[in-house]
Amino acid sequence: MKIQTGFHLFVLAHMILKLTGGCANAADAPAEFKVGEFIFKRPAKWEWVEPTSPMRKAELKIADAKGKSEIIFFNFGGGQGGGTQANVERWLGQFQEPRDQLKAKTESITVNGRKITYVQAQGTYMSGAPGGPKSPLKDHGLLGAIIESDQGNVFVRMTGPFDMVTASRDEFKQMIEHKSK
Repeated sequence: MKIQTGFHLFVLAHMILKLTGGCANAADAPAEFKVGEFIFKRPAKWEWVEPTSPMRKAELKIADAKGKSEIIFFNFGGGQGGGTQANVERWLGQFQEPRDQLKAKTESITVNGRKITYVQAQGTYMSGAPGGPKSPLKDHGLLGAIIESDQGNVFVRMTGPFDMVTASRDEFKQMIEHKSK
């Protein structure tokens, strides 16, 4: 009986870890994490998620009763992942509407000697893996940042309900601009 009870506790603990993205509780989630050469500080209310793909170097989420936004970090190494403009076009191409209907904006700034290009758009986001089936998500927003680096650009993309993405814009920008090396 003790072995069976111990086994059930093991199974329960494993299920909890799976349901919480690999963290037994929020206190175990990293407050800081590295992507490429940069260290980012996770906003306190944003949840850590274990990356669901080897291409994703980090994942965060924001969830409330109205929906969920995901924040995904990519870094493919030096000279990989395509240029800034190609990625801006690819991100905008993930919407159902033509670009001129997305209220799309791009802005480039330099922070601590690093060029950062921000992208934002609003429309029907076509969610799904590249080359796979897509699900249309109406009234969604995208907020992206491309941080240029000789060691490989870091691509950060937030998608979710437009109001949630808009409300998270300041925290997103603060996280991007206050990264450390």
